[in-house]
Amino acid sequence: MSAEPNKAKPGEMLFVGLLFVASAFLLSQIGEQAKFSAKGKLFAQPAFWPGVGVIGMVGFTGLHLLTHMRQRAKAGLGNEVVIWLRALEFVGWFMVYVVLVPRLGYLPSTVLFTFLLALRMGYRGPAMLGWAAASGVAIVVIFKTLLGVKIPGGALYEYLPDGLRNFMILNF
Repeated sequence: MSAEPNKAKPGEMLFVGLLFVASAFLLSQIGEQAKFSAKGKLFAQPAFWPGVGVIGMVGFTGLHLLTHMRQRAKAGLGNEVVIWLRALEFVGWFMVYVVLVPRLGYLPSTVLFTFLLALRMGYRGPAMLGWAAASGVAIVVIFKTLLGVKIPGGALYEYLPDGLRNFMILNF
């Protein structure tokens, strides 16, 4: 074992601090969101179990925060925060997909989305890119045909010939 005391990981303090602030905010709002009524047992009150959960969040994150305040964090907080923020790239990808579906249609958007995400993740081989596009088709078939999810047709479908347009709007 090392004689050096345990050091907090660089992003732990930030993460625990943010979680503590969020849970404290939730605790401050519990009276507005859930009420105690004059009658009934304590455990049957609408606000009891949410209150227990939120108090637990505040208490445990507070204890975690106190224990980490005593430890020195390793260098590299900026690098860890950058890693966390890189995950937001995929939120952007999804938002582009959401914008494209009403314009291009569900099938073309989904196939394009799966293909481009495969490229983004580093797949360059024709087999993997083909599987990505095929998974997009499978997703559309499962959701539209098997599950019966109603998704409006894309504006692009309006430029197709009548028979094909109706087929695409109903099925893809």
